Amino acid sequence: MSQVIRILISNDDGYSAPGILALHGALTERLGNRVELQVMAPAQDRSGASNSLTLDRPLTVRMAANGFQYVNGTPTDCVHIAVTGLLKERPHLVVSGINNGANMGDDTIYSGTVAAAMEGFQCGIPAIAFSLAGKGYENLESAARVAAEFTERVINDLDMLGQVLLNVNIPPLPYEELNGYELTRLGKRHHAEPVVPAHTPKGDVVYWIGPPGEAKDAGPGTDFHAVKQGIVSVSPLKADLTHFAQSDQLTAWL
Repeated sequence: MSQVIRILISNDDGYSAPGILALHGALTERLGNRVELQVMAPAQDRSGASNSLTLDRPLTVRMAANGFQYVNGTPTDCVHIAVTGLLKERPHLVVSGINNGANMGDDTIYSGTVAAAMEGFQCGIPAIAFSLAGKGYENLESAARVAAEFTERVINDLDMLGQVLLNVNIPPLPYEELNGYELTRLGKRHHAEPVVPAHTPKGDVVYWIGPPGEAKDAGPGTDFHAVKQGIVSVSPLKADLTHFAQSDQLTAWL
């Protein structure tokens, strides 16, 4: 594409999170005048929000000092508002991240990072979700460099790729130690750990959601396996939840 590419950036960690700042900076540095960047992200951390859309109250959009816009809602709200009403022109690409932590296997069901990208995809726009597969933003500069390079590859071939939804997990390694890219499928985790009960000062019992289970299906070809080998995992996703393999059985049952 020779035209200026409009990219909408969002995330689930909030508009001031290190990941989105690093992503915006890396895209600006690498792509320069080739792109027009617009940021629309949650006002605060909305990790685990999945594809939730706020329907019980109105939403506000504000602008930060650095020009980023933020919404008092979910990642899905951010992309939905931007694409369906706020932006004068539709983006050519939606990019979400860089998430603080992996979004592999079952994580994608709950992930707000993936949900922001998926909302763009649902609106007919190619989309990428970037996650740094380690907590604490370790080697964030490396991940931002990978994200910018990968985004450039995508915009160079947008016409060929068409409408794609790509989930990219980057190992928390220095750039020089990464071992390239691999097209992967989603792995599978064991069941989540039990909830953690606690007590409020008034004696009420409350519950913290427990940590996710360990990787179960993590063999060659999975996102878990690639990241463990220091490889950037690229998993193509789709939004159709139909279980086609059960169609014949359930047709007969009905």
